[in-house]
Amino acid sequence: MDLFEHQGKELFARYGLPVPSGEVALSPEEAVAAASRLGLPVVVKAQVHTGGRGKAGGVKLAADLDAVRGHASDILGLDISGHIVRRLWIEEASDIAEEYYASFTLDRSARKHLGMLSVEGGVEIETVAARDPEAIARIHIDPVDGLSQQACHHWVRAARIPEAVADAVAGVLETLYRAYVDADADLVEVNPLIVTSAGEVVLLDSKITLDANSTFRHDDYAAYDATQTRDEREQAAHAKGLQYVGLDGSVGVIANGAGLAMSTVDVVNQVGGRPANFLDIGGGANAEVMSNALEVINNDPAVRSILINIFGGITRGEEIANGIIEATGRVDIDSPIVIRLDGTNAAEGRELLEPHLNDTLTMEPTMLDAARRAVELAGAGAGGVQP
Repeated sequence: MDLFEHQGKELFARYGLPVPSGEVALSPEEAVAAASRLGLPVVVKAQVHTGGRGKAGGVKLAADLDAVRGHASDILGLDISGHIVRRLWIEEASDIAEEYYASFTLDRSARKHLGMLSVEGGVEIETVAARDPEAIARIHIDPVDGLSQQACHHWVRAARIPEAVADAVAGVLETLYRAYVDADADLVEVNPLIVTSAGEVVLLDSKITLDANSTFRHDDYAAYDATQTRDEREQAAHAKGLQYVGLDGSVGVIANGAGLAMSTVDVVNQVGGRPANFLDIGGGANAEVMSNALEVINNDPAVRSILINIFGGITRGEEIANGIIEATGRVDIDSPIVIRLDGTNAAEGRELLEPHLNDTLTMEPTMLDAARRAVELAGAGAGGVQP
């Protein structure tokens, strides 16, 4: 789950991390009222789940209330990389002397947390890494041992943080790491982490991605989930408990397991098609789950064919087959379906499916064959060959 900037700062504040005061506004009138309470000047910030807000005109400094109203009116409704601005963060302006970059994320290959710190904040870290990799100080943190004070101070020195603020920055980073771990975050990024002219260290921005699988440990994460940016298809799938990501193709994809679903999407592309979605039904493929998946995909008008790619593991092939048979009986499907079934008891499952096969429900022996057939059917349904 991605958090809006203001949600991230509210989370930071719970740990005593220094963030500027601010208020959420949903209209120009609310923005003006917030600025009046905070005191001028303020910064009017678009709240969207994407970067590049400043370049897109989504972050504006306002010295008076007329400017607040004008900027709020301009930013609300703005399209920033496909994200429409629906809310604003009105924040007290900060006196910036220095800008740094700091983040914590997961390094799966190292099986450790990764911290990155640079004195070149305020710009995209990818740009810094490409131009001068040595400008980024990295530290790997064993999740069992955590980030020690000694290691943190060594990391700050490696990043060439000025001595005058090195201790203060180290202290903030130690607390930031604790927030990152406690919150079950996949990413916590602060760009910029600023030093004011008075020498105070302040987290001027926040980019946080939380592990959605940790929601059972955090009662308040339901509020974050409610603000996630989803299109209609994704919202419908989410309501049914499905792992779904909408794409822009015409081949609907259903698979059991994230790895298999990603591979299926790749294979559809490989054989010249375009997937309409990523949909992982997880380890189970019973009738209810399969019906929900088919209903979500069937409601996408761009879908011209559906590829069901199942590899039976703990769930046996005959159970999967029965689930597909029952689901196709429950849902009135508009598009032809291609099935690939392999794994545990796959032969028994294919035998059960055989009597139900027809022109609109076919089965192929391999994932590649099934993808080719689904792409062919999608092209025919669109009135031509798919690009």
